[in-house]
Amino acid sequence: MEAIAKFLDKVSGFVWGVPLLVLLVGTGIFLTFRLSFIQVRLLPYSLKQIFTRKHDKKADGDISQFQALMTAMAATVGVGNIVGVATAVFMGGPGAIFWMWLAGFFGMATKYGEAILAVKYRVKDSKGKMAGGPMYYLEHGLKQKWLGVLFAVFGALAAFGIGNGTQSKAVADVMNNTFNVPHYITGIALVVFGALVILGGIKSIGRVTAFFVPIMALFYFIAGAIVVIMNLNLVPEAFALIFKDAFTGQAAAGGAIGAVIRFGVARGLFSNEAGLGSAPIAAAAAKTDYPGRQALISMTQVLFDTLIICSITGVTIVMSGKWQDKSIDAGALTAEAFGSFLGSAGPLIVAIGLIFFATSTILGWSYYGEKCFQYLFPKHGFVLAYRIIFVAFIFVGAVASLDVVWALADVLNGLMAIPNLIGLLGLSGIIIMETKRFQAKVQEEKEAERLGKQTSVDTSAK
Repeated sequence: MEAIAKFLDKVSGFVWGVPLLVLLVGTGIFLTFRLSFIQVRLLPYSLKQIFTRKHDKKADGDISQFQALMTAMAATVGVGNIVGVATAVFMGGPGAIFWMWLAGFFGMATKYGEAILAVKYRVKDSKGKMAGGPMYYLEHGLKQKWLGVLFAVFGALAAFGIGNGTQSKAVADVMNNTFNVPHYITGIALVVFGALVILGGIKSIGRVTAFFVPIMALFYFIAGAIVVIMNLNLVPEAFALIFKDAFTGQAAAGGAIGAVIRFGVARGLFSNEAGLGSAPIAAAAAKTDYPGRQALISMTQVLFDTLIICSITGVTIVMSGKWQDKSIDAGALTAEAFGSFLGSAGPLIVAIGLIFFATSTILGWSYYGEKCFQYLFPKHGFVLAYRIIFVAFIFVGAVASLDVVWALADVLNGLMAIPNLIGLLGLSGIIIMETKRFQAKVQEEKEAERLGKQTSVDTSAK
């Protein structure tokens, strides 16, 4: 088994190597220019739409636009936001954070493109529920069903690792190390919680994540904000080091600028999942009148995940200077950094954050895996069986060390991106067309609102 694990680690290193990272970022850059920097132009409008429900009340879909966003956020805000970012700084130096930001910026355009295609090509299953994602736009848009099947196979299997076992293991380890709770107790608790939410389907998941995710994100954000406010004098120096090291690599081992870029880009994309094709599965369930509207909302996921939450982790680590102490394990680096500013409360905050983040990821990825499985086996009874097996595997992940399974899941997670990116590039014309259609609708709405206000003013004057 050890030999298999080592082999899979090598395969993972190849799959997540430079070619895939270039393709992921390159697709984001390509879409950014084709969409005329939509992540900048329409960001204020996007943020406004998150809390507007007037457009989703009568539209097709299973859950609100906000619930769809929170489901996707639940899946992406996980261990990577704490441990992944720490690993990037530990291995690549402070400059890795800059490249993480850059990958996140272009990733917003990728996430937009994924969501717009997911909503446009979604279908209703035999129960009247929405089903969408890369497998559907690869089949119905690109007319390449075999690519849709490949994506679905990779996604349905990867969900057990990246979105289940690794997350439950992280929670169980933290509970044991911080609160001395046995792994099996944590496993049972997670299974009970998971069963109550996951077996209820997307409406249940949407309701829970809509409540759960904002609280956990706000908790971690406030903790980070406290650290920054208490140490404002360290902020300019930290940012100066991040930008300087991004282009020199002098703070990284051996001055390796390649390592700075690679770890920053890789961890950023691994965290926000832009280009992997997972998040559009949740976007397809949203009640929305236009694909472009939900796409703009989905785009903000990267903003919250990478440019805000990951930044809190990264900047705190750089401010603390703990990244220079190579005796500290990368997995414990974030806790050490927060501890240097907040004392014993620091590691506790990080532990609680990790528990929340990892648990929410299980909920989001259960839906992703289910929909991939449903695409392969459309009968409803099979979907229920998948949910039950997924919930049961939460306990297995919490109590067992399955290095081979985790390594295989990492490989499959990377492989998901290949057919998805082919679809994004091949259907980029459709993305542009739907964007123009929606922007025309937005202009109509603005004009109608302006005329409505003008009429109101005129009436008042009379």
